[in-house]
Amino acid sequence: MSGLAPRVATMADLPAIVALLADDVNGAGREDASLPLDAGYLAAFDAIAADPNQELIVAELGGRIIGTLQLSYLPGLSFKGAWRGQIEAVRIASDLRGQGLGGALVDWAVERCRARNCRMVQLTSKLTRADAHRFYEKRGWEKSHAGFKFHFDGEA
Repeated sequence: MSGLAPRVATMADLPAIVALLADDVNGAGREDASLPLDAGYLAAFDAIAADPNQELIVAELGGRIIGTLQLSYLPGLSFKGAWRGQIEAVRIASDLRGQGLGGALVDWAVERCRARNCRMVQLTSKLTRADAHRFYEKRGWEKSHAGFKFHFDGEA
């Protein structure tokens, strides 16, 4: 999609990122985009920004932040010590979904992982996100593993 400009997020982008996370059927009940932002968001941003193997990404279109995702670069012993890219929290503004922007953002993230010499890129998607599953499968992603989570606070 021409005009889409992904980049590493700054602290000034944080309110828009949290709003994108809340603008989602799953995030609506767990995120709080009201200002001032909860201190937990600020601390998480600082931790991500300080870690060279983490990147919080925003995507701009026409000067508006319309998308976000988080990239993690994971070292591992398997595959002869290969690195993996992990994509998390992919969001596109609800009024712009279905226009190819999510695909362009994910493709950009995959290329960023390739540039970091990752052997593979992986992500998880909640089982209830049938549209997201179709989205990734159409792009050539393989549904290869079952994921499990354990929440200490009992929230899903």
